[in-house]
Amino acid sequence: MRRLPTPLIAGALIMLALLVCALAPDVVAPYDPIAFDYANLLQPPSGAHWFGTDQFGRDILSRTLAASTIDLQIAAFATLGPLVIGTVIGLLVGYVGGVTDMLFGRLVDLVVTFPFLVLVIAIVAVLGPGLSNMYIAVSIVGWVFYARLLRAEVLVLRQQDFVGACRVMGYGHLRIALRHILPNAARPIIVYWMTDMALAILLGSSLGYLGLGAQPPTAEWGVLIADGKNYFTQAWWITLFPGVALVLAGLGFSLIGDGLADLLDVKR
Repeated sequence: MRRLPTPLIAGALIMLALLVCALAPDVVAPYDPIAFDYANLLQPPSGAHWFGTDQFGRDILSRTLAASTIDLQIAAFATLGPLVIGTVIGLLVGYVGGVTDMLFGRLVDLVVTFPFLVLVIAIVAVLGPGLSNMYIAVSIVGWVFYARLLRAEVLVLRQQDFVGACRVMGYGHLRIALRHILPNAARPIIVYWMTDMALAILLGSSLGYLGLGAQPPTAEWGVLIADGKNYFTQAWWITLFPGVALVLAGLGFSLIGDGLADLLDVKR
């Protein structure tokens, strides 16, 4: 049996810890994450409040743990739409080719001309702040990267002998594309998906920091960092601990992506 890559194990352990916090925040959090406590405003880390309190007396540890639910939701939902849309379009374009491939190339050139974050911010600004609109904005723009990656794989695979053998045996195009080409082309997509989840969390936190993502009093790492920016010199803990959690989540997904790349022998 092949040994699991060390990055995959390390990333899985990090994500397991975050999943426990996300699935049972009321169990692991010592306090109510949105309850005000005016008797303990801006308290530094102590035995009662390990990560300190914010300007409303809310426990930073509880809010950081509760925020993992929102941020892991962002990682899943912000990448699921682009994954599905990009896979369908990339498979279609790569398999059909011709004029479809040419039009797809022009569309890709148009989208990649603009910075990804700028496009997402512009769409969210038009639709309005909130997580649902953020998912829509990311899906509108992000599917292009999945489609481009899968198209490149399909273009290579459709020239292979096993595809020709399928055609000789009389298999239909849908069966060839879904049952024979897609499973062989899916490995780099899976690796990219894991890495994209790390980027999605960073994107969600960035929009939350700008006031375009999750809205207060919802506990989200970007929102928590934004809450502490005006108190950084006197209450550094408000920003520090959510920032560390954000880095750990991104590191976990990145390690899983690297480990899967080694496990599946995906050449970059």
